[in-house]
Amino acid sequence: MAFSLWTLFEATLLCLNAVCVLNEERFLAKVGWASWQNVQGFGEVPTMKSQMLNLIRSIRTVARVPLIFLNIIVMLMKLVLG
Repeated sequence: MAFSLWTLFEATLLCLNAVCVLNEERFLAKVGWASWQNVQGFGEVPTMKSQMLNLIRSIRTVARVPLIFLNIIVMLMKLVLG
């Protein structure tokens, strides 16, 4: 299997799907990454952990609807082209 732009697109899509299906109560809270565990005051420098949580939350918010359509397109392409 050759490395191509399509395989890079599929790998990115799979990683975005993995981030979107992470459940905060079931998985992230068990590892100590729940949003209620990460309370900071105003003016404090955000930690790496809080920045990662914000990234996960924003990916879930922004990419949910486009991911549905992208997944449908990839599934149809796999069905048609094999």
